[in-house]
Amino acid sequence: MNSVSDIKHKIWIFRRRILIFLAVFGPATIAAMADNDAAGVATYLQAGAKLGYPILFILIIVTILLAITQEMGIRLAIISRKGLGDHIREKYGLKISIFVFSALLLANLGTITADVSAIKIISELFNLPSLITIVFLLVLASLFVVRGNYRINQTLMLLSSLFFLTFIFSAVKAKPDWGLALSNLFFPHGVTFDRTYLISFLVMGMSILGTTITPWGQFFISSFSFDKNIDPQKLKYSQLETYIGAFLTDFFSFFMIVSTAATLFVYGLTITTGEEAALAIKPFAGQFASLIFAFGILNAGFMGMIIIALTTAYAFSEFFGFSGSLDAAYHRGKMFYRLFLFQIITASLIVLLPSVNLFRLALFTQTINAMMLPAVFYFLLKFTADPKIMGKEVNSPFKHYFALISIAVILLASFATLLVGIFNL
Repeated sequence: MNSVSDIKHKIWIFRRRILIFLAVFGPATIAAMADNDAAGVATYLQAGAKLGYPILFILIIVTILLAITQEMGIRLAIISRKGLGDHIREKYGLKISIFVFSALLLANLGTITADVSAIKIISELFNLPSLITIVFLLVLASLFVVRGNYRINQTLMLLSSLFFLTFIFSAVKAKPDWGLALSNLFFPHGVTFDRTYLISFLVMGMSILGTTITPWGQFFISSFSFDKNIDPQKLKYSQLETYIGAFLTDFFSFFMIVSTAATLFVYGLTITTGEEAALAIKPFAGQFASLIFAFGILNAGFMGMIIIALTTAYAFSEFFGFSGSLDAAYHRGKMFYRLFLFQIITASLIVLLPSVNLFRLALFTQTINAMMLPAVFYFLLKFTADPKIMGKEVNSPFKHYFALISIAVILLASFATLLVGIFNL
């Protein structure tokens, strides 16, 4: 009887833990998946087309670094009950807050513009009027954010994450060498590693790191998890989700790279955008796979547009003491919602202007991100190492030094991304 009771008790504990995990689930996964916005997807596709399967080796490193930095951000928000912007304002004052927020706003607006640009190009690929498509998605995003609440928006974002499954389908249709792809996760091989290839591998690898781990990502996970109001006693469940989210991000990135490595790299075809990849794989994977692939990019652009615009709105509220929550009514959070709308509308207008050089805009955005990363990670390390803020959840010596090494690698990656844009390597 005792053994039966013990088994029932263990089952009850297991079910309870699953329910708690599901209750806190969302912020870390969404924050990690959002790194695969249209610009991020384009980087992975270019990597596969230019370097083939060996670049998959970088994914293990990216996953570890993403998990470490995101865990620090979510732990800071849950334990301190404040977002990263709140801490910067309180510790360093209004002038620093204005400077950091201004840089974040400019960089985010550039990234949102890139996402809307992807939406425009993909809509044309589907033979849809780009203006109508963009307006429709703007209205849809506005309704969800302004008229919805936290639960509705989290559900929308999680559902959007499911559409990354389209890249798995496209990769399967490309008929890759799965053994070669999987083995390259652990050691790069299968190509001639001459000087030119090694330089490209290093630069593109750093570019993948730099486009995946961004300043806005650190602000978003902090603000979004704080908005959910997760109980500090459930921190370990959020930390677990952080690691799962990082894995899922690069799980889908794996298939993005495989899809172009198995087709474009094999035949020596190069691309510069994700939209070009959708067209280029058509002869190898078929028209349906090409369309599904394009739909995945469209979804990435839509999801990125919403989440990055929300990041800026959250940061503004924290930096300058305004009400900023998806659960707040419009009249209580006017500045929060107006800034969100301002960004997506402005980005759309920029994209629809024929005279705008989107390449220069993307380079400008990468420059600001590269300049911001050292400051953002300095703040993150400083706050999570402070016992007055974190209590017993302060960084352990291992976490602290491992994070320092990780951040050094990420900073190198960010500047490598910038060099790629400047010299078109």
